Amino acid sequence: MHARVFVTLAAVLMGAPALAASAAPSLSQTFKRVGGAVVVVRTTERVLAGQRSNTHEVRARGLGSGVLISTDGKVLTAAHVVQTADAVAVEFPGDTLIKASIVASDPAADVALLQLERVPAGVQPATLGDSDKAEVGDEIFIVGAPLGISHTLTVGHVSARRRPNATFGSMETTELFQTDAAINEGNSGGPMFNLAGEVIGVVSRIVSRSGGSEGLGFVVTSNMARRSLFAEPTVWSGLEGYLLTDEMARVFNVPVAHAGLLVQRVAHGSPAERLGLRGGDLPAVIAGEEMIVGGDIVLAVDGVALGEQDAYESIRKRMIEIRDHNGPLHLTLLRSGVIVELSGSVEP
Repeated sequence: MHARVFVTLAAVLMGAPALAASAAPSLSQTFKRVGGAVVVVRTTERVLAGQRSNTHEVRARGLGSGVLISTDGKVLTAAHVVQTADAVAVEFPGDTLIKASIVASDPAADVALLQLERVPAGVQPATLGDSDKAEVGDEIFIVGAPLGISHTLTVGHVSARRRPNATFGSMETTELFQTDAAINEGNSGGPMFNLAGEVIGVVSRIVSRSGGSEGLGFVVTSNMARRSLFAEPTVWSGLEGYLLTDEMARVFNVPVAHAGLLVQRVAHGSPAERLGLRGGDLPAVIAGEEMIVGGDIVLAVDGVALGEQDAYESIRKRMIEIRDHNGPLHLTLLRSGVIVELSGSVEP
């Protein structure tokens, strides 16, 4: 009798660690572990206001989300949240506000990297996971600041994987997850987590008729972010533009042999401002497209015409070379109907 009790007790004790190890943490436990790395991204920038006959610049505050991914203060967010920001700060739980600078931004992939002045004591960065391991149907959760309500968690699934050249608009070269998790204004730049608490994506945009979440959210994959910002580093230009091609290029009288980048906004203190580029001063709707007109139209960068094949990649590489060696950058642009040449350094 005692032998049987001993054997049974031993089996229970030996099996207990295996049972404990196999129990996955709950969603609430995972959120508590990673939630401290999620931040609210607050920006200030100049925007146009007023009517067409009386347009003027005003300072506006922007809002997005982001996630701390390194102990030295690197924060991952969406490029469209910070691309033309004059100033950036991030807010950690507990209302701790810390200034940040933009160190890299890839508008084509809609990802950007911030550098914090410091990291609050006790905050642990989130782990950047391998998005290739995620499958359609996997449960995920998103943490961000929808409508400014910070540290809101929403749950959903990976609804689809959209490979490069299979998406839409200016992000045709970007790998995206589609998700049914609720995403609203303010979520942009926030992390998508798998159930292990790894960041597998960065919230980019939604498709919505109402303006709110309708279950069609798009998230840049973590591996796309890794390639854009680390494996093949880029720089922040501080410029928001609209690529004019074909019919739109003819509307703006861009030379027929070129495409052109219409400069819409330029961030204060950015490389684009130091080069002397000018943004637009008049909101307009042309062929159903909202844009800001009246600014410079960039035709070529260091001799690379905007209409050339792989122009974006060639210009990106040239910008990195200039950043690393502090050389001059040469621009050819159309300004008020006249071809103008600009040259200068992009470094402060």
